[in-house]
Amino acid sequence: MPTVFVAASKLPTTFATFTMNGFLEQATGREHVVLSLGSIADGAPVLSRVHSECLTGDALFSQRCDCGSQLEAAMRAIASECRGVLLYLRQEGRGIGLMNKIRAYKLQDGGADTVEANELLGFAADQRNYAICLPMLEYLGVKSIRLMTNNPRKVKALSEMGITVTERVPLQTGQNQYNKLYLATKARKLDHMMGNDFHGEVDRA
Repeated sequence: MPTVFVAASKLPTTFATFTMNGFLEQATGREHVVLSLGSIADGAPVLSRVHSECLTGDALFSQRCDCGSQLEAAMRAIASECRGVLLYLRQEGRGIGLMNKIRAYKLQDGGADTVEANELLGFAADQRNYAICLPMLEYLGVKSIRLMTNNPRKVKALSEMGITVTERVPLQTGQNQYNKLYLATKARKLDHMMGNDFHGEVDRA
């Protein structure tokens, strides 16, 4: 998948001043960003987060998911270590896009769970593609990563693409009254490692 590095700049945040690296995925026209901090090309495993865009959670403070909390926690963790990368991928709604995500939310309002809603719209439960990660990491000189995720399928997908994942770092945060059943569905149907509290629930919210 041809990927082009576009430019880099400083990005001051409340956590740290990151370097913001822009990449263009030529096959789709999607624009992706990697936030990097510290010496990441020294060969040692790099604390990392591969985060799929979630406008509702990341920017609009939605409580229906844990995405915004995970993004914040990942940035804090990288800042705490003074070293790491955060890959921000433009694949909203587990790959179905923002408008379809809103349609899926409407179905969830009517009783479908997050997986059923995607499938009722004619999509797979998770349509994300992580192929873009390898060329971005290679460009930045990252040889291996310690991946912040609760999703073992993500670890498997990245590993199969040639990315060395030396450790899965749990990232359990942002649970609230509105997303508990959503998180339970991710644990039960998508194999997310959310802890025992989430495996017995049925998502009907």
